[in-house]
Amino acid sequence: MAMRSMLRVLRPGGRLLVLEFSKPTSALLGKLYDQYSFQILPAMGRLIAQDAESYRYLAESIRQHPDQETLLEMMGTAGFANCRYHNMTGGVVALHQGFKA
Repeated sequence: MAMRSMLRVLRPGGRLLVLEFSKPTSALLGKLYDQYSFQILPAMGRLIAQDAESYRYLAESIRQHPDQETLLEMMGTAGFANCRYHNMTGGVVALHQGFKA
């Protein structure tokens, strides 16, 4: 598991920071974010990079990423201590933190 590998390479007292796209904290923001991710972002990719599919894939991969609480639990299960997260932009992005004891 990747979390255990990250823990293994840290020194005691070392800190892991994970900045990831995550799940919006409100239903309205979630709907707006989905519309942006699945309609606007691929259209911009098609116009700018002539590649809508890569941007559609990006949105789909973000959706499959664990939510804030699941990632927090994964960090604790892997052995990180004092795990917590901070939502940014209404949960669209979250910063997780954990320490190696």
